[in-house]
Formats: sequence, C-alpha cells, structure tokens
Amino acid sequence: MRELGRTGIQVSPYCLGTMMFGQAGNTDEDDCVRIIHRALDSGINFVDTADVYGPRGKSEEIVGRALKGRRDTTVLATKVNGSMGEDPNRGGSSRRWIITAVEHSLRRLQTDHIDLYQIHHPDPRTDIEETLSALTDLVRSGKVRAIGSSNAPVSEIVEAQWVASRCRLQCFRTEQPTYSILNRGIEREVLPTCQRYGMGTLVWSPLAMGLLTGRYRKGQPEPRNARMNWVPKHLTDERKLNAVEQLMPLAEEAGLSLTHLAMAFAVAHPGVTSAIIGPRTMKQLENLLAGAAVTLDDAVLDRIDQIVAPGTDISPLDVSYTPLAITRTALRRRSADARAAA
Repeated sequence: MRELGRTGIQVSPYCLGTMMFGQAGNTDEDDCVRIIHRALDSGINFVDTADVYGPRGKSEEIVGRALKGRRDTTVLATKVNGSMGEDPNRGGSSRRWIITAVEHSLRRLQTDHIDLYQIHHPDPRTDIEETLSALTDLVRSGKVRAIGSSNAPVSEIVEAQWVASRCRLQCFRTEQPTYSILNRGIEREVLPTCQRYGMGTLVWSPLAMGLLTGRYRKGQPEPRNARMNWVPKHLTDERKLNAVEQLMPLAEEAGLSLTHLAMAFAVAHPGVTSAIIGPRTMKQLENLLAGAAVTLDDAVLDRIDQIVAPGTDISPLDVSYTPLAITRTALRRRSADARAAA
C-alpha cells in the first residue's frame, strides 16, 4: 500500500478505473460487477469512477451495486465537472452544480460518503475560490473525505494551493494526470509540483489508450474495436508506433509483455501513487494482475529513457484536456481592429 498524499489514506499501487463499464465498453453489468469483485479480491482497494462514465452515471451505478457489503474496505473516488445534460448548468465546477452533483453521485454509488471527490477538468469559467469553497463545505459535512483535481496544468495546481491557503479552505490532496511511457510530459513540472505540495497522483492511461498492449503495430491491420472510433489519431500516430516497435524487443529481452513493462514503468516514479487500470473484460483484468509484482531495474529504465526522453510527450492523447487558450482562436489572435490600431 502507498499513502495517498497527506490524506492518511492507504491505497494500492493499482487503482481500478471504471470508464469501460457501461455503454462505452462492457454493457454486461453482471460481468462488470464480477470484474470489480475480482479486483478487490486480488488486493486492489482503490476504485475510481466519474459521473459522466457509462455514460451519465451508469458506471457509478454499477460500482455502487458491486460495493454492497464491501464499501468500508474500499477507497472510493469519483469526479464532477463533465456535462450531465443539455442544460448548460448541469456541469462545470460551480457551487450550484457541485452541491447538486454530489447528491446524485452518492445516490448512484449507494453510499453516504465519497473518499476522494475530484474536479474532472479545469473550469476557466469558474473562480477556483468558489469551487474550493463548495468542496470544503462537502468535506465539513462528512459527504466527502478528501478532494482532488484532474488534468490540471501546473499553474492551476499551484494557484489552487495558494487560494486554499489564503482563504483557509480545503486544498486539493491529489491530482489525476495522464502518464505513460509515450506521454511523460508530467515528469517535467506536474509530478515535482505535486510532490512539493504533498499531493498524491492517480495517473490515467498508463497503457496509452491501448497502444502499449502491443495490439497496434506499425504496418499491420488496425484491430476492430470501439477505441478506433474515438481515438484514431492517437492509435495511428506514426511517431508513437515507432516507439512501440522499439519497446517490444526491450520487453522481450526483459522477459515481459509490453503491457507489464508499461504498467511497471508507470508505478516506478516516486511521484506516482497509483496507476489507473481500465479493463473492459475479466481476461484483461487477469492479464494486468499477472504483472502487478513486476519491477524494472535501472538498466531497463535507462533503455526506456533512450526511446522516449524523460519529460517528453511524443504527442498528446486525443482525449487529453486542452486549455481554451489553445482551442479558441480568438484567445490567441488579436482582432483585425486591434491590429489596425496598433
């Protein structure tokens, strides 16, 4: 077990992610429950979900059903912020929505408290003080034990810590960024900053959305599955596929599958608390569990550094959070009138 930041909570190095439970992945709810039970029986005590998974709450419902009789021994994390309907106020990080959304999550999860409540994405429309104030009230009420952020750039991680200290509010105790051999950007600033503030980190997509399973190879036909429909650029990125071709023989030399090499890498960084696994089937879970005890020696880690340099993202994941300053043209170009005036 590892300490989840400075919360005093002990969690397993693997965290069971449930994004693939429901319409987006495994639609057999009974099978999803069996997968959760198997993970818990194996020693995993950490489960992460979100209100938008399933979609719109289905994953939380499945988790709530699976944790009946096992809730007290499970560290339960969920998230708020994603859109939960056409109403523009059913999403985001406002006090209005957070106070409403937590009640829906508690009902779906069939519990009276959430161990870790996370802001799923930054919300530039909402002042961070308002968000932290609402979350602080939830902690004081006992409905939430600890709070965290997800996909936050380092500037917003620091700002949130400063605002919490200045306003005497609860601070974010965890951060949930993406991290894998192919996406190492957080090693540059995010992980050191989290370590400086004593924050735990739950890293998502340690298998790079499936690229680090070896199923997607350069020059071979693309497997037919749902992921090809919503992350096609990532899964066909030639630079990433080239890196996979270099990692495959390294894994073989180490006597490992590429999957086990990738997972062992993700939990080797001292700033990483837990790596989120997202199995869709029992077979996938069993494969992940089989490599849970793998550790990588310095020679293997040095070889990985030669293939993908530390602190480097070969290219971002298709589903990664992108700041509005990048996505909105108007925020990075002066208007024609302003240019003329200058």
